[in-house]
Order: sequence, then structure tokens, then C-alpha cells
Amino acid sequence: MRGVKAAGSAARQSWTSVAQAVWLPGVGAALSSLGYGAILSFAALLFAERGWHPVWLPFTAYAASLIAARLCFGHLPDRLGGARVAAIFVVAEAAGLLSIWLAPGPLVAAIGAGLTGLGYSLVYPGLGAEAVAHLPGGSRGLAMGLYTVFLDVALGFGSPALGLIAASAGLRFVFLAAAAAALPALAIALLLRRRSARARM
Repeated sequence: MRGVKAAGSAARQSWTSVAQAVWLPGVGAALSSLGYGAILSFAALLFAERGWHPVWLPFTAYAASLIAARLCFGHLPDRLGGARVAAIFVVAEAAGLLSIWLAPGPLVAAIGAGLTGLGYSLVYPGLGAEAVAHLPGGSRGLAMGLYTVFLDVALGFGSPALGLIAASAGLRFVFLAAAAAALPALAIALLLRRRSARARM
């Protein structure tokens, strides 16, 4: 990348201005992160409940898929635009979560977990690219810090909410709920894409 001059105080924006720029991508990231929380907290429990083995398989499939996708496709948000990539990959994440919800056996559930990891792999960085896209260099560290807070909130409050769903409706419905949360995340990504297209005109 080309070098950039150190940003002076004039290039920085106020905390509230940065928060206004970050909140919409952050909400999208929080909603899509519920799939990560579902895999992390409930996939092994689902396998144990159904007598599927090995119980570590879904999380390993998720993690391997996420790592491979970021290594192979991590350049796509820079090349195609963060919002466009996030919109495509959040659909893959939702499809993976629905596969786990409907899985008749461990193989389909593991494939669903891998598809969830593939999808989430570029939703979070794609929306993150949108969060900082229109901010000066001197504000991007603050923007990424605020953006990351949405992931923490999603895992800190979303996972217990998914636990309530598991307790009342059953473990598999956790994955249906996480897939449903991806729909507003998709809408946010499409809205951000439209905004970026308007800004370029």
C-alpha cells in the first residue's frame, strides 16, 4: 500500500461523528455474529444431545472453513466493496445455519457449520471496511474499536438469548434463530452498498 501522512488533529473526527458512521455496519456485524455465537456455544451440545460423534466436528468445520476463506478470499472486500461482499457471504452463513437446523445427521450438520464459517468469514471484515470507508485516517482506529464493540455485545447478550431459545424450543431452533438474524444483516449490507454507490456518483 502507498504510504500515508501521519494524521494531525484536524484529520480526526469527534467520537459522536465516528459512532454515527459505524453504528449501521456494527449492527449488521452484531446480527451476523449470532451465527458464530450459536456454533461456539451450542453446536457441540446439539451433537451430544443427538448422539452424533465426534462432538467437536461442527466447530472444527466452522473454524477450518473460516480460516481458509479468509486466507483465500480476504482481498475481496477491497476489490469488490465491503458491503457487496458482506451481502453475498451473509446469505451463505444463513444457508449454513439452516442446514444445521434441518440436519438429519452429523455429516449435514458439519457441512452446515463449514458453510456458516465460510459465510461469516467475510461478513465481519466486509462490514468493517464499510465502517471505516468514509472516515479520515486519524479516526479509523477509533472506528474499528467501536465496530468491534458490536461483536462483543452480540456474543455477550446474544448467546444468553439463544440459550433461552434452546431452553424453551430446543437446541436446533437456536440455529434457526441465528439464521433469521442474518436477514436484517443482509438488508443492512444492501443498504450500505446502495449508499456507497450513491457516494461514488
